[in-house]
Amino acid sequence: MNKLLIEFLSGYTATNQWAAILPEIMMGVLALCLLAAEMVLPKNRQAWVPRLAIWGQVLILMIAFGFVGRCSIGEFQYFSGLITQTDVTQIMRGFFLVSSIAVCYLGHIYLSKQTLPQTEFYALVLIISAGMMLLVQSTHFVMLFVALETVTVAFYVLVAYSRTSQFSLEAGLKYLILGALSSGILLFGIVLLYGIAGNPELLGASRDSLNYGELMNFVILNMNNMIVKIGALLVIAGVCFKIGAVPFQIWVPDVYQGAPTPVTAYLAVASKAAGFIVLIELVRGPFFGLQDFLVPVLSVIAAATILFGNIAAVAQRNVKRLMGLSGIAHAGYLLLGVIAVMRGVDWAVYAVIFYLVTYLLASFAVFGVMSIAAGEEDANQELDHYESFARKRPFLGGVLACGLGSLAGIPPLGGFIGKLFLFVAAFQAELYGLLIIAIVGVVISIYYYFGWIRECYFSSSSTAVVKDISCGATSSDRFLLGALTVASIVIGILPAALPIIR
Repeated sequence: MNKLLIEFLSGYTATNQWAAILPEIMMGVLALCLLAAEMVLPKNRQAWVPRLAIWGQVLILMIAFGFVGRCSIGEFQYFSGLITQTDVTQIMRGFFLVSSIAVCYLGHIYLSKQTLPQTEFYALVLIISAGMMLLVQSTHFVMLFVALETVTVAFYVLVAYSRTSQFSLEAGLKYLILGALSSGILLFGIVLLYGIAGNPELLGASRDSLNYGELMNFVILNMNNMIVKIGALLVIAGVCFKIGAVPFQIWVPDVYQGAPTPVTAYLAVASKAAGFIVLIELVRGPFFGLQDFLVPVLSVIAAATILFGNIAAVAQRNVKRLMGLSGIAHAGYLLLGVIAVMRGVDWAVYAVIFYLVTYLLASFAVFGVMSIAAGEEDANQELDHYESFARKRPFLGGVLACGLGSLAGIPPLGGFIGKLFLFVAAFQAELYGLLIIAIVGVVISIYYYFGWIRECYFSSSSTAVVKDISCGATSSDRFLLGALTVASIVIGILPAALPIIR
């Protein structure tokens, strides 16, 4: 008996290769080091904490690059099927590291204007990044839920981090309540799928009864089962909350406005990206047999998301809410790629990733300018505050114009190529109706994006006010924002410069 138990445990732990998740472990260790540094360093030396956070992640990013080539010829499972590494997951690990570095830098700008604790902010950003890196590698519902909740709980704290601001506290409360509701919906869907699929008759059953491959086999054999459909729909609904898709988008404008600007950028870019990669893995894996059921559902969600986000943003004057509503529209565009994947356009996965990269570059450029332009209370940034902005701050105005132009999909910026790839994928998937709606959405978005640019460059109001930007941009600010802008232009002109192009 003891020998059998030892053999079982040995086989179970044979795939526990901790080196496979070395970047995530290093992120956790770095977060602990930041907390320890705050206790050890004297007050006049704690300015080193943000530098340690940023340069520590740069080192981890360099180490992570060594993992990219390992999965170019297949996929590798570790920890008894809890996680699987592929070329997609390796790309996204780098994506989240870059996002985290940018958020830490924007956090340094934001916290320099506040009297808030600093070390905890960077530690939470690192924990979230590590959680998202594990999330996109999850191939087990338990692992997926634990990683997702790790990310979500840390975001609850970051959204309400500005405890002296009523906007931030209100945003944190709304995000907490609605986030808990979405987690409950997701968990209920997982329980339904486990309850119906985790029985002795499950095809290919093993000790990992929730392994995606096994669940996929069960769903294919029982695709008309109502409980299977309801369970899958609830899981999709829980993920749709994370990406801000209709009808689960109600939290986005309020949370984006109230959260500190770096946190808003983190939600807009990294959280959305993690949600879409999880969604793609679900529809390519366990829900593969439900295409006929899920494609119409996701098509309706995509159309409603594109129209709601763009139409609602037209009349918006608060720029943080405007970015939130436009982010909803971008979620709709990305859903085109997800649906194309379900319709057999395999390369649409890389179109989604390419779009996410261009969205990262443009969004962090815009939010970077907003972080510099904001005062102590950054929730009340209005379009009126950007009147004649480019005349007084030409560099920041140029970065803002390029970022907004890329988000609008104007050539030769990266956002144009990103949208083009998604639209070509939708065309190949014969999603003609959705394609027309997406093009209409792009036309509408040009109006409000260029409305912001018009305020910066062409406003001639005698009462023009540039709010709280007397400090201007430092040399490091210029380097970061300039690098984001140049990268967006280069990718727009030479898309093959991004190695994910297939």
